[in-house]
Amino acid sequence: MTDTPISEDIAPEDEPQVFRVTDEMPLERLDKVLAQLIPEHSRSRLQTWIQGGHVLVNGKVAKLRQTLREDDVITVYEQPAPEDHAFVPQAVDFDVLGETADWIVVNKPVGLVTHPGAGNWSGTLLNGLLHRYPELTHVARAGIVHRLDKDTSGLLVIARNEVSQTHLVRQLQARTMGRQYLALAHGRMLEQGTVDRPIGRDPKVPVRMSVESLSAPKAAVTHYQLVRVGEYGGSNISQVTCRLETGRTHQIRAHLASLGHPLLGDTLYGGRIIEGAARQMLHAHQLKFEDPSGGGMVEFTASPSADMLNVIEHINWKS
Repeated sequence: MTDTPISEDIAPEDEPQVFRVTDEMPLERLDKVLAQLIPEHSRSRLQTWIQGGHVLVNGKVAKLRQTLREDDVITVYEQPAPEDHAFVPQAVDFDVLGETADWIVVNKPVGLVTHPGAGNWSGTLLNGLLHRYPELTHVARAGIVHRLDKDTSGLLVIARNEVSQTHLVRQLQARTMGRQYLALAHGRMLEQGTVDRPIGRDPKVPVRMSVESLSAPKAAVTHYQLVRVGEYGGSNISQVTCRLETGRTHQIRAHLASLGHPLLGDTLYGGRIIEGAARQMLHAHQLKFEDPSGGGMVEFTASPSADMLNVIEHINWKS
């Protein structure tokens, strides 16, 4: 429809857009017509508007698969994209373990998304940082230097200005920032080892990462050290510390699963739920970095969250 067979009456910006169907157009579904009338918006977004009751046909709430007829009047109340509200201050609960004029170290709780994204455009750590530290509006990504999965708890460093952010990012790139995780894994792991295997998106399960049949693989290196071995329900459980050289999505989860030792509770990678461990038993418990202002190395530690401590207490540790 290059020469649109619909007459358009553009209303002021704060008013809905109104279109009238003419006899020159073929009868088509509402969402298909809107995709041609308002091409700056995706079909999926237009469908969301229809489903949300923001599109009317002849003054009545439209249906998603509704077919248009001649002289139908379409009224569209444009809705802001969810990402338009992503970088707004919101009160979010998280603990701050230390801060200076250059950085903040937070202990991210389980269930808190680090950065806004698809399906999580609000209520993230970023929103909470902007609420508690308004000056972070002037720093890219509100000063976030690295991330943790939603259901992984633990330590993150936040930069309070661009100079500090650049300094901290370079430490990550140079692999001089120390990040150590505490993990509970199925089976009896070796005393120590290194997993040096690229990670990429699993083409069969897009939400999962893999070390095999990779899509856009990236180098990934994880070092692990066995802390102790226990038993639960007749099966061995290993408590290990993991040190990252790289920071890929799901790196520890995918690497340990590739060894045949998925994390407890991590059903996405083959882990089982025990003692209410309904998420991966993984906690970023130690963080070490060089103070950007020249104060030397700074180190923080944080204990696991209550649910992980509960699992640890119910395991019969042997060594």
